[in-house]
Amino acid sequence: MSRDSINLSSPLQAYIRSFGMREDADLAALREETANHPWGVMQISPEEGQLMALLVRLLGARKTLEVGVFTGYSAMVVAKAMGPEGKVIALDISEEFTGIARRHWAKGGIADRIDLRLRPATESLDALVAAGESNTFDFAFIDADKQNYDAYYEYALKLVRRGGLISIDNVLWDGKVIDSSDQSADTVAIRAINRKIHVDSRVEVSMVPIGDGLTLALKL
Repeated sequence: MSRDSINLSSPLQAYIRSFGMREDADLAALREETANHPWGVMQISPEEGQLMALLVRLLGARKTLEVGVFTGYSAMVVAKAMGPEGKVIALDISEEFTGIARRHWAKGGIADRIDLRLRPATESLDALVAAGESNTFDFAFIDADKQNYDAYYEYALKLVRRGGLISIDNVLWDGKVIDSSDQSADTVAIRAINRKIHVDSRVEVSMVPIGDGLTLALKL
């Protein structure tokens, strides 16, 4: 029978993490350290990371893009899923947050698979396009400042190959997307990108109620 997506209780969430995913010691150590960080709420959930790893393997991805790194969990997930032949181009502006990431990437033996570029993401994305790297990425993950989501999405459409996948985090925005009283700039930007992708004929789309909401857009 058909039904709505299930509302997860804490015990059910724990069950999913016990039986619905696999997280190695490197990922667990990074996630646990980040959980104690003042901005730890920005970390993706481990089950979202597991889904990303599965998608990357299904794509046979070898070159991926990440806009917004924080402490590096998602980049580690993707780098591990691709294996030693894969490369993640990871974009961020924070030395502090990515310092945690670099330490864990090195400890996990995957630092050589991640090319971290610290400058405003639009500058790095411009440089990738200028270098002729359009249509060469297999997968992109966008999880950065919300007011630039539209720009990041458009760059991802240029850089990801046909048949590649663009994933966008925080699309449910802790439920604020349906709170009409919330007209903050970030919430308005999330609503706008959700509306745009919904009708965008350049992609096939599925909004997945995992973590804080994850949109998957397959480039046609």
